[in-house]
Amino acid sequence: MEQHFAIRLAAAHDAAALLDIYAPYITDTAITFEYEVPAAEEFAARIQETLATHPYLVCERDGVPVGYAYAHRIRERAAYDWAAELSIYLAPAAQGQGVGTVLYQCLIDLLVSQHLRVLYGCVTLPNEKSRRLHEKLGFSLVGVWHGSGWKQNSWHDVGWFEKRVGACCTPPPVTPFARLDSKKIQGCLQQYTDMLNNGGLN
Repeated sequence: MEQHFAIRLAAAHDAAALLDIYAPYITDTAITFEYEVPAAEEFAARIQETLATHPYLVCERDGVPVGYAYAHRIRERAAYDWAAELSIYLAPAAQGQGVGTVLYQCLIDLLVSQHLRVLYGCVTLPNEKSRRLHEKLGFSLVGVWHGSGWKQNSWHDVGWFEKRVGACCTPPPVTPFARLDSKKIQGCLQQYTDMLNNGGLN
């Protein structure tokens, strides 16, 4: 049976469905250092807050969310305006099918459109799937915080993966995501939706 994928912007009403994906990462793994599953209302507020400044994407399969990805500021100082940290979470049934690669690349392209210059992935180690995803998309491991997170009765290392996407010259101001051209956003979402439905990212 043929599957149909769609990549779109997240909305507050997605909170419960996205929490269904995220909750097992909280309760069963150290992939996220969050301890408690947030309430749907809190998660909806996170989605809305993120969309004001950065992309927050949902990937659906046959109308059901199977993954999501978003970015946020890495530090509050103005000098860090051109840097962002990226996150991605997939339902188990969507893993190993190229969904993460396409969704993450769509997120990266939107960040480039905002004039971001350097992107980071923060990965609890070891995590071979995440390492392969970041390296496939041009990220390099630039440092490890050793034993920096305590979860599930263990200390965990955190690896920082970096990808530079902008030139070294004086950068233009970052465009907040809410002010980015809607046609540019929709064009990017459609491009990667088509790619996913045609076999993924080559």
